[in-house]
Amino acid sequence: MSRTIATARPDEAGSREPVRASSGPVAVLAGGGRLPLRLVEHLEKTGQDYRVLAFRGFAAAELRGKAHANVDLLDLKTILKTLDEWGPRAVSLAGAVRRPGFSALLGAYSAMRNMQEVKEVITRGDDQVLRGAVMLIEERGHRVVGAHELAPDLVASHSLRGGREPNEDDRQAIAVGLDLLASLSAFDIGQGAVIARNHVLAIEGPEGTDRMLTRVAHLRQSWFGLRRRKEGGVLIKAAKRGQDLRVDMPTIGPRTVAEAAKAGLSGIAIGAGSTFVLEQDETLRLADRLGLFLVTVDLPWMETAHG
Repeated sequence: MSRTIATARPDEAGSREPVRASSGPVAVLAGGGRLPLRLVEHLEKTGQDYRVLAFRGFAAAELRGKAHANVDLLDLKTILKTLDEWGPRAVSLAGAVRRPGFSALLGAYSAMRNMQEVKEVITRGDDQVLRGAVMLIEERGHRVVGAHELAPDLVASHSLRGGREPNEDDRQAIAVGLDLLASLSAFDIGQGAVIARNHVLAIEGPEGTDRMLTRVAHLRQSWFGLRRRKEGGVLIKAAKRGQDLRVDMPTIGPRTVAEAAKAGLSGIAIGAGSTFVLEQDETLRLADRLGLFLVTVDLPWMETAHG
């Protein structure tokens, strides 16, 4: 499964202040995608000392060139040993990874934990697996923080929006999508859905948001033949009810906008204060150019959980 790992303590999910500590570098455990790159750029721009531990097979080539160490995702002993040597003031996990198979996870975690405890963790879903990894890091005395705490400008503010506005049908779709994601939260399903009025066109699964949108585009092609036409609908991307943002945070960027347009959607709605928007200016410009609205929405369950 492709997941974006962006850690943040539950009671700090709404924080907009950068993390500050007295000494040591920031350790970035980097998966795939653009988020780790943007985080490292922010650390460089603000003159902060950092170290990058890149996961082989996931981190982008551009980031691997900057990495201070490269490691396999399941090599927990090397990961923890490296962090101990660096003595970081904060550790942030950022980027997309695919969940390894059950046997591989069992082998990796069993080296650090009781076998029965490991089985209980890795059969509960992806969030539990990632929380287990964070727990191991914290038990070694390292402070795990969110990429949004280190680089708050990457997070969608309540005022972020493009030049177009949703119509009444779109607003209805957004409301239905939020209700759907809230009700599905307990099942550790993805953070996105595509809704057209009251109709659920797709729910994000193991493939991730972009591939879900590709699936919608293919479905519409099969329904309407080769002639493409804009059918409307909205992508709703939001953190789940009760989601532990220490181990996952929704993320969109220009590619998400492009895929939404290919799927014939009217626009995108994302959770305010709890969604990363990479290349924000480019994302908004592209949405305007392709005729999509991009708006943020308040998530009542996030306000309840953290306010």
